[in-house]
Amino acid sequence: MTFRQSLIALSKSKSAKAWLARQFQDPYVKQRLSDPQAYRARSAFKLVEIDSQYYHFLTKPDVKAVVDLGAAPGGWSQVVAGKLGWDESRPQEEAASTAAGVGGEDVSKATGDYGLDADMTWSSMTRVPTRRPRRKVQGELLAFDPLNIDFVNSDEIASTTGRGTIVALDLLRMQPIHGVHCIQTDFLSPEAERLIHGLLSVKGNPEGKVDVILSDMAANASGNQVRDIESSLEICQSVFEFARRNLRTAEDIGRKRGGVLLMKYFTHPLLQDFYIKKLRPNFHDVKSIKPPSSRGDSNEAYFLCQGWKGDS
Repeated sequence: MTFRQSLIALSKSKSAKAWLARQFQDPYVKQRLSDPQAYRARSAFKLVEIDSQYYHFLTKPDVKAVVDLGAAPGGWSQVVAGKLGWDESRPQEEAASTAAGVGGEDVSKATGDYGLDADMTWSSMTRVPTRRPRRKVQGELLAFDPLNIDFVNSDEIASTTGRGTIVALDLLRMQPIHGVHCIQTDFLSPEAERLIHGLLSVKGNPEGKVDVILSDMAANASGNQVRDIESSLEICQSVFEFARRNLRTAEDIGRKRGGVLLMKYFTHPLLQDFYIKKLRPNFHDVKSIKPPSSRGDSNEAYFLCQGWKGDS
């Protein structure tokens, strides 16, 4: 099963006008448009609020690997990049010169039509060859999907203030984010998991494990409440299985709340059963959260699961 970001088709209908009116009056929408952080999505504030209210799990010193599932358009990945200290203020000219490939190849030639845009701040560009290949990883990335993977140059990582590895996946194409490996693929595919593991298998993390897994995914609304709830459950189950295979345990981290899974769900007894049978037995602490920025008329909420016990 594949999941993608919901899209809204605007028309001249009353519902569309009501939606636009709500958007214009929404304080979080206004803040997003005026905030210096320039978040790409209103949902970024939900992650900011959850992290601020619950133990600042994104900024713990042992957090070195974060995976954002269903990341487009990239608001949550922006938050994570900021929390881990990545700085997007680097001048374009300097970045373009240092991002040149092996043998001095010009970055525009290496990236084709996906090079630096005039209004784009520097980020790791798609298809830019690295000076120091990471064993098999670079070849796998380029062979798998050469146009749609934002490969972060390892030399650039060493020269910036950020820490850790951030991987963002979505079926939709994302504009690059400094410090984030953006992959356009289905996270359920075997290739995606292999790529994630390769990107995370760096010094200090030979097993390629993840410290924090995030999911703000939701299936396209069908209008059928039963089907929509079932889709929400399917997504949660898929994300949990991904976490089961890839999340580092609290014991390995040495912290009771280490190993974090945060995922969206829609309230329903089916999801309550999932919480009782799947989440509560496998994490030291599980909370159901509706952050202030989540609209009151929405039945969305988030499971914040901390302290992964390991596969059981």
